[in-house]
Amino acid sequence: MGSIGLPELLIIFGILVLLFGAKKLPEIGRGLGEGIRSFKQAFSGEEKKEEEKVIKPKEVEAEVVKKEKVEEKT
Repeated sequence: MGSIGLPELLIIFGILVLLFGAKKLPEIGRGLGEGIRSFKQAFSGEEKKEEEKVIKPKEVEAEVVKKEKVEEKT
């Protein structure tokens, strides 16, 4: 009882045609498609930004200096 079958979809489509007319339905569908597409792009963009935010350890080159040399310089 929870699923929508073919007869229900046809009734919904018929009501939409009566409410909006045959000329408006392609425009509505196009608008919905563009909205869904932009939502997906924004969502995937957020995931990419989170991946870029991962802190990578920096490689640092340094010399090990003996304690005696450090004390002499100061």
